[in-house]
Amino acid sequence: MANGDLTIADRIQNGLDALTRAERQLAYAILENYPASGLGPLSALAKDAEVSGPTVLRMVQKLGFKSYPEFQAELREELRAKAKNPIAKHDTWAEGAPSAHILNRFTDAVIDNIRHSLAQIDPVAFDEACALIADTARAIHIVGGRISHTMAEYLYLHMQVIRPGVTHIQSTSNTWPHYLLDAKPGDVFVIFDMRRYENNTLKLAEIAHGRGAHIILFTDQWRSPIHTFSDFCFSSRIVVPSAWDSAVTPLLLIESLVSAVQAKLWDETRTRMESLEEMFDTTKLFRKFT
Repeated sequence: MANGDLTIADRIQNGLDALTRAERQLAYAILENYPASGLGPLSALAKDAEVSGPTVLRMVQKLGFKSYPEFQAELREELRAKAKNPIAKHDTWAEGAPSAHILNRFTDAVIDNIRHSLAQIDPVAFDEACALIADTARAIHIVGGRISHTMAEYLYLHMQVIRPGVTHIQSTSNTWPHYLLDAKPGDVFVIFDMRRYENNTLKLAEIAHGRGAHIILFTDQWRSPIHTFSDFCFSSRIVVPSAWDSAVTPLLLIESLVSAVQAKLWDETRTRMESLEEMFDTTKLFRKFT
């Protein structure tokens, strides 16, 4: 493939900030059903994205291609390269099911999402974000949206054990501005915002940024508008053969973050865990198997 190992999707994501509004609309349309979206006629792609033909041509040129046919040739080359992989052709994940079975198709999509997402993440930036969260001098505020609140809560439950000073903000509540009253410069807001991006979460991020807080954003491949306020933005591919988006790649990032922060604070975390276990024993909340 041209441009090293970068796919066309990678190049689109890397250049989103430099696109015009119409070009960004086209980029989202291409990524929505990648790579099939770019294999049809130029006029069909323009119609699906609700942009003009010249917009498609400008976008193709920004991606480094001289023409739309050259752009399509690269897409087809990506498909051929993927098909030539003997392991991908031979193995199935659920061996008792045909390769077209949903278990195998879904797993293929998830693994592809993970591979492409991790290729876009800067390990140094990830380490710096983990260091911010591990700094117990800073308060941590964690917030998600209508669906992504489940990821926010998952991170919160772990961080609550690992370190003190962690708050779970209920972004869908009318009371979320109350959480900003005590926000101080240097505090950290960990925000989850996947499509469809939520206006109240965007406003929360804007206010928190204005109060001098650091923002760590977990978002999808198209990137929430919150990324303009974020210190760190980690994008995940989330499209799978389903009406629902996948949470697997964001959860991988969450659990990696939990592991990193726990390691940085292990002495304090171990003490907190021991105290928590003592309380569990006292309340007999869990049944012990001994």
